Amino acid sequence: MATTTITKTNTEELPLRLTVAYDEKLHEKYKYTEYLPVYDEVTKFPPLKPFEFNDRGLVANKDKPNLFSKDNPNLKVTKLTPLIGTEIRGLQLSQLNDLQKDELALLIAERGVVVFREQDFKDIGIEKQKEFGRYFGPLHIHPVGAHVKDHLELHNIYLGPDNEYRSKRRSNRLTSTGYHSDVSYERQPPGITILTLLSVPPTGGDTAWVSQTAAYQRLSSPIRALLEGLRAEHSGFPQAEQARRDGKFVRREPVATLHPIVRVHPATGQKALFVNPGFTKRIEGLKDEESDALLRLLFDHITKGQDFQVRVKWEEGTVVLWDNRVTAHTAISDYDVHNPQEGLRHGFRITTLAERPRGVNGLESIWE
Repeated sequence: MATTTITKTNTEELPLRLTVAYDEKLHEKYKYTEYLPVYDEVTKFPPLKPFEFNDRGLVANKDKPNLFSKDNPNLKVTKLTPLIGTEIRGLQLSQLNDLQKDELALLIAERGVVVFREQDFKDIGIEKQKEFGRYFGPLHIHPVGAHVKDHLELHNIYLGPDNEYRSKRRSNRLTSTGYHSDVSYERQPPGITILTLLSVPPTGGDTAWVSQTAAYQRLSSPIRALLEGLRAEHSGFPQAEQARRDGKFVRREPVATLHPIVRVHPATGQKALFVNPGFTKRIEGLKDEESDALLRLLFDHITKGQDFQVRVKWEEGTVVLWDNRVTAHTAISDYDVHNPQEGLRHGFRITTLAERPRGVNGLESIWE
């Protein structure tokens, strides 16, 4: 990786210092060089401020006649599993009108994950990509991750022979998987995430999701009743501290938030577990041993529940949208980045912020 300094006029007249997180020589003929990962090492952001959020799924027609129009002969809609995941072919995200996007928001809430195949989304340009994301909520800027040059809202997903950072973080573990809900420590954590891969290996590099709605429903009634009255701490401090140890720039200081363990989705009314191994650290009000034991039970339940999970294989032109309020997910880094035949996994994530989580009987998130 190389470091370059670029002078750019901004409101504070500061030079913009970028760390280029890839080998430029390896990508001289790459179609998507403008999307390659960089780190802006100057721009700092204040804490996120509360905002009013209205879920687009609330105004959607539940029958989804606009999204699933009978006038579209090319439309093919397939449930990937009974409990989570829907695949759509014959419909372009870039051409959806507002009514269709509202119905899509509801579908994502209901099914957790929606996979669009044969899309032109990666070629419509960054501004249109961001505009599409903003329809569902304000765009989140990741506090520590790599991004696309001049567009911090596009969180970079990159694993190749010239940058193995994403895999080396887990090199001391037996598995590369790590279930999480995107930046769940935020005061108003993400709703819909849109992930577009620009380059995919011919095999490997899948992504898996778990239905937190189904995970909640599988629990016994006494455990559900216990969890519905509890909050758990989601913390961004370990992520920021690890980034600093690795020499990465932290553009927003970390926060920790107490969220309801059982969350109610505003558009569907469904209850879902809202804990994940990536960011959930302790349960409020319990002794350490009690908290550890209960979280271990829930984490095992989430990660081992293959009968309420879906695994998606990426193809050219695939875009996946999911609802972080009712799912957790993990990348599966099972291919050899040093084997030219297995290739490069590169894409970008647009993440939209949503409401302050609410649980059963009005239980809300709290923070200091």
